[in-house]
Amino acid sequence: MQRLARNGGTAELLRWLAGRADGWAGIVGSGGTVLNASGTVPGDAGRARHTYVPDVAALVAEGVRALTGRGALAYSHDTGTHTTLLFPLHEPVAAPRARDGQEAPAPLLAVVTPRPVAAGLATLLADALMPLSLCREAEAVERKRRRVDLADARGREAVLHLLMTGQLSIAHQVAGALRPRLPDPVRVCVVECHRGSRDEVARVCAEADGGRSWIVRCPVYARHLILVLPADATEEGAGTATDEKVAALVAECVVGISERVPLAETATGYRQAFHALAVARELPGRHVRFGAAPEPALVVGEPGRQWAEALLAPLLTYVPRRTQDPGAQELVATATSWLAFSSHATGHLKVHRNTLAARLKLIGELLGLDLDRLADQAALDLALRVRATPAPACTPSAVPVPPEGAAHGLDEVLRRPAVQEWAFHQLAPLERAPGTGTAAETLRTWLACEGRVGPAAAELGISVPGARKRLTRLETVFQRSLLRPPSARYDLWLALRARELAATS
Repeated sequence: MQRLARNGGTAELLRWLAGRADGWAGIVGSGGTVLNASGTVPGDAGRARHTYVPDVAALVAEGVRALTGRGALAYSHDTGTHTTLLFPLHEPVAAPRARDGQEAPAPLLAVVTPRPVAAGLATLLADALMPLSLCREAEAVERKRRRVDLADARGREAVLHLLMTGQLSIAHQVAGALRPRLPDPVRVCVVECHRGSRDEVARVCAEADGGRSWIVRCPVYARHLILVLPADATEEGAGTATDEKVAALVAECVVGISERVPLAETATGYRQAFHALAVARELPGRHVRFGAAPEPALVVGEPGRQWAEALLAPLLTYVPRRTQDPGAQELVATATSWLAFSSHATGHLKVHRNTLAARLKLIGELLGLDLDRLADQAALDLALRVRATPAPACTPSAVPVPPEGAAHGLDEVLRRPAVQEWAFHQLAPLERAPGTGTAAETLRTWLACEGRVGPAAAELGISVPGARKRLTRLETVFQRSLLRPPSARYDLWLALRARELAATS
């Protein structure tokens, strides 16, 4: 019994007792409800090792009523072919109480066995009461621990969602009940590990920097952990950085880490870390830091900010007709999540795919955009990133912009010299890539086909696996993720469009 209690718990003990009784064994509540059971049950005659019990539930319920009515400590009842045995289990010190404040009746061990009862069975059942009680108590504690862990994980996920959507003050309020405090500035780290090992990897991550990291199990990718690290915990030259420790300690994990960013720009840090992760998968060290690359939101200047405000105005001022419908803030969060995670946004937002589709349709109607087109997706993504960037960080315009400049189109923004320079640096890796012509053609075709691999392969006259291999090589060239969201396709589309405008002006 001790061995079964350690290895299988209540279920294994009941299965063993049912075998020894050659019948049915279970734990029932004071009202006769079966809580756990093993052995011959109605509708499961194929598992019987002896005589089929006609109605276990009725026999047990009758026995429970008799035991309760007589106030007995144990009960035995014979029918024509079977005997029902009932023994109350030992209750823990902190036993649950009924609604009236009285101690709730203890659950019972119930056994239905063929007559005659095997010699010593009653003594065996009495000896099994303590192991069964301890197993039930341990299992209850484990269930509570899992609920606490789930609540903690959901709380951390909620804080990350708030950070990703720029709701910094609310994130600090929610994080105040958890540990550690949110750091600022930060580096965002994405750790990819084996499925099912995230809990162990999270423990290693916490130990690697003394519990200073904000660790979240990614709600979108089941193999990912997201770490919001204090920037000084990842600085090189002051001992081994946390991300390097994790890559060294966890076998076969892959680590990508962002640049140093303010806490308010956690979403930017996450995108950078995700792109670094795509590169790290192809390297033996399994660890990469995001290379320096300016954000387009930092170079669009005041014309870009005015364009973004004009584009987003219908969305930001939207008031739903019904209070239960999503408002402007929720729609902005939906658009941000969808642009980052594509269809996986349902897991991030915890909504049904039909709900996501309905919200995207509403967003497209409000903004006058066709969100099936990559061009409109890139425009919306840039506008949201500009809005999320603090105004002083944006490069000021060299020429004062009149009030009517708020209606500037995206093409006018992409013609700015600072944006042209950004586009040049974005596409420069293509010039150094092996087979430059093929790489450029693949990129342009893929973007022209709305970032879809199948149509791009057909347009290029190659197989889908062949197109996917080309795009995987381009990921290494750009050191950015292309095939898995968050993808760099929006930045690359903007860069190509800016270069086209420069060539035609």
